[in-house]
Amino acid sequence: MKVNHFDFGHQVIRGGERKKISIWDIVVGDVIPLSIGDQVPADGIFIEGHSLLIDESTMTGESEPVRKDSKRPFLMSGCKVIDGQGIMLVTGVGINTEWGQVMASVSEDNGEETPLQVRLNGVATFIGKVGLTVAVLVFVILFIRFFAIDYKKPQYKKPSKIIVQIVEMFSIAVTIVVVAVPEGLPLAVTLTLAYSMRKMMADKSLVRHLAACETMGSATTICSDKTGTLTTNKMTVVRAWLGNAENDAVDSDEFIPHNLHQTIIRSICLNSTGTVAAAKGDAEPVISGSPTETACLGWGLKLGMDFKQLRHATRILHVETFNSTKKRAGVVFKNDEGIVEAHWKGAAEIILGLCTKFVDEHGEPQEMSPEKRTELENVIGGMAAKSLRCIAFAYRPIEGSNVPTNEEESSEWKQPEDNLILLGICGIKDPCRNGVREAVERCQHAGVKVRMVTGDNVITARAIAQECGILKDDGLVVEGPDFRTWDDARLDRDLEKLVVMARSSPTDKLKLVKSLKQRGNVVAVTGDGTNDAPALHEADIGLSMGISGTEVAKESSDIIILDDNFTSVVKVVRWGRSVYSNIQKFIQFQLTVNVTALTINFISSISTGKVPLTAVQLLWVNLIMDTLGALALATEPPTDDLMDLKPVGRTEPLITNIMWRNILAQAIFQIVVLLTLDFAGNSILKLSPNDGPTDKSLLKDDDEPRDVLRTTIIFNAFVFCQVFNEINARRPTTFNIFQGIHKNYLFISIIVVEVILQFVIVQFLNRFARTTKLEAKYWGLCIVIGFISWPVGFLVKFLPVPKKQFQPRLNLCCGLWGKKKKSKAKDSLDATESIPKESEQTNDPIAVTSNHHGGNISDADNRRLPSNGEIHDGEKTHVVSAV
Repeated sequence: MKVNHFDFGHQVIRGGERKKISIWDIVVGDVIPLSIGDQVPADGIFIEGHSLLIDESTMTGESEPVRKDSKRPFLMSGCKVIDGQGIMLVTGVGINTEWGQVMASVSEDNGEETPLQVRLNGVATFIGKVGLTVAVLVFVILFIRFFAIDYKKPQYKKPSKIIVQIVEMFSIAVTIVVVAVPEGLPLAVTLTLAYSMRKMMADKSLVRHLAACETMGSATTICSDKTGTLTTNKMTVVRAWLGNAENDAVDSDEFIPHNLHQTIIRSICLNSTGTVAAAKGDAEPVISGSPTETACLGWGLKLGMDFKQLRHATRILHVETFNSTKKRAGVVFKNDEGIVEAHWKGAAEIILGLCTKFVDEHGEPQEMSPEKRTELENVIGGMAAKSLRCIAFAYRPIEGSNVPTNEEESSEWKQPEDNLILLGICGIKDPCRNGVREAVERCQHAGVKVRMVTGDNVITARAIAQECGILKDDGLVVEGPDFRTWDDARLDRDLEKLVVMARSSPTDKLKLVKSLKQRGNVVAVTGDGTNDAPALHEADIGLSMGISGTEVAKESSDIIILDDNFTSVVKVVRWGRSVYSNIQKFIQFQLTVNVTALTINFISSISTGKVPLTAVQLLWVNLIMDTLGALALATEPPTDDLMDLKPVGRTEPLITNIMWRNILAQAIFQIVVLLTLDFAGNSILKLSPNDGPTDKSLLKDDDEPRDVLRTTIIFNAFVFCQVFNEINARRPTTFNIFQGIHKNYLFISIIVVEVILQFVIVQFLNRFARTTKLEAKYWGLCIVIGFISWPVGFLVKFLPVPKKQFQPRLNLCCGLWGKKKKSKAKDSLDATESIPKESEQTNDPIAVTSNHHGGNISDADNRRLPSNGEIHDGEKTHVVSAV
């Protein structure tokens, strides 16, 4: 697998000297300095530093940055430094890093067929065998009949005549085989996949592997990452206590007194290590810094803060950097009134403990009584219960003369932190994306179970899962370390109930995907980090994020979600079901054509020794109807009711009972009508012997002109039956077959082209197709016969179908699901299934890597056709009782 790399070079300390070398020249034992904005170039151990904060979300999935010190010394390649500085000792490079182990686990591809390919191969094989059997029988019957009856006729005295007759028999047999083999099936599959892939781009989904389109339609569970997929991956202030009131309207300054408004804005702007870059055009200002800093600065901008103006207009006298022990940061500055103020920001419970006053709704400081302190503690507790990180802001005026003016004194001076005045408390979190809850509910309604897998702590994971609608009362929440201990018995008992996994490692996510697949699920996985790559690679469908996703994640995925939004994942499911549905529609249409043509020729050959549909006519049907039919049905757009159906099971047949009902009903109707015309057409149509073509070259031996006229009518009626039935095939389960047809201009155009081509071959290509020109009344008769396919299709939908699936050899062979093309892991079906298991053992490179969670030493270790009797008509569902 090829991944794009860029060599930016990196500073190292060798022999006591700093030098810049290529990242490819870094070796184990190198000492590397790190500062804000750097990307960790290799795995290593923290030696020394100050407030070193690392973003490990791409490797561990945790949205919270990790502070590195002697207790949490591990550094992983590819992570970013977002605050502080430090020095690391390189312990692993290349394939021996965590990143390298992930790459090794996703670099193989065993080239196995996809589930739909296996099913379609079964369909094609079965149809081909049936066609070959019919062709052999027709040839044998014609051969025996000729030498038993026709051979004695005077016109066959010459050997050349006999040879010509045998060759014609053979050509008919070969034609039957050609017609029976569904050449249009691969075309239909390719067209519907290509069409869907192009349309999915408009829905913010880039398909890397075509087969993933149809597989996504069969997904039974989606294992979604939290950060960046379900959430915005942007810490945001969502609740605040200001002016003695708690409020959700954090982006409005209407409820904040003016003097409090100015003070809190100064506190947010000046007591921050983050920066705000001016907006360009209509774009939003770019905020940089730690997640907490960006959340606070973003809140300040909503309250009307002018970051650049305040920074330039204010003289900062002293800065207290954030201390992980004290959990607060401070700044001393002189405001625009010349008053020196000391401001503090930090963990709400810590800041509250330092305050003796608070600012009320009038913007005035008030003494903090024990009752008020308890009330504020409850406010903090309430925010924490909602999984909000609480940050408090406080200040106090101080004497300017007490603030040292030179750098040496300033380094020794301690900023006053007693008798503070509480300005406000804000609750921040990584909020859910808009529309995620509705998207999750749509998945659940469609029978697709959504699971959340995250590296965050269990409290945050539970809160987000409940907000998104993933976690219900009966759902199970488990932590990664606990899940690792589950044996097969526990997995069998509790796996289906598991909906949230917190503090998960790449190994945990991979085990979850494998376990779900082994128990018959079709698994889709979303992820954006390097840590997600093994699970993306192992899943039936891997979906990576286009904006926040790492290159490794994208390379390991089948589909890239360009807007990083879970709602786009639901659209992918919808398109996947449309692919499967369109293929089913074409199979229904094609099998109707094949069954009718083979049956008519077979019965006629037995009865009369002649076939009403000639080799050229059958090839014409095969070339024009199947090819154009594939194009028409493969480009049917998805409908909303696709998400009202359950996903296709692993062993569910491709051809459902409803499809068999529709195929047999239409085939029986066409066979009865066309055979009636063949056997009794002369008398029914009152054809005299001389009715028909005057061109004698169209006549064979003892044929009469009316025989050519009759077979032309049969051929024309047969084609019009397929034209009308093609419209039936658009909506196999609904009574309104015209629903949405006015929006599908391509389908309408193809129907028109088919009619025009049929008119041309009947009226003008007589010698080529052995047809004769038809009068208007015969054209009307053919159209009426074709039109009757509509009421037949309407009435047959009232017939119930058995709930138990019809399982001929066709469905048994095409019901077997192959493993995903790139799957390397064991992919066996449930032991209760009658289908043999298929398993493959593989070494798991991830399993042997160190599992230091967060670097902490203490943690190392278009509609699918339903198989029942449901008929969907618009928004109504009619359930027909089973036979």
